[in-house]
Amino acid sequence: MVTGKTVALKKVRFDNLEPESVKFMARKVLILRRLDHPNVVKLEGLVTSRISCSLYLVFRYMEHDLAGLAASPAVKFTEPQVKCYMHQLLSGLEHCQNRGVLHRDIKGSNLLIDDGGVHRIADFGLAMFFDPNRKHPMTSRVFTLWYRA
Repeated sequence: MVTGKTVALKKVRFDNLEPESVKFMARKVLILRRLDHPNVVKLEGLVTSRISCSLYLVFRYMEHDLAGLAASPAVKFTEPQVKCYMHQLLSGLEHCQNRGVLHRDIKGSNLLIDDGGVHRIADFGLAMFFDPNRKHPMTSRVFTLWYRA
């Protein structure tokens, strides 16, 4: 279907259709489908390619990520911008956690910003479901090394 919208395609890697790889991809799609908030990337759809036997996740195109903007000498964030981005980040995280989703990889390159200043949390590859009423141990080995506490 032609809509005229610019989108971003993210190729989902399959390691020879290994059961763990398929399970990982299915969890990611289930998580993305559960989330619907202005400050969280929205899964617009799925596209398959018969030629390459690939699956692509379709998202709204976002012009920037926070890490790229912060690294640019031409960009200086104002205090109101920082407050606005923090508010949007916390609002998106609250939505995720209210729906039983832990992102587990919040970092600048996973925080997308469009030209209108709207901030969205992206990349739910390490995300998992959780139930605050069920106490079960979680792994302590999931993190991006640079951001480890």
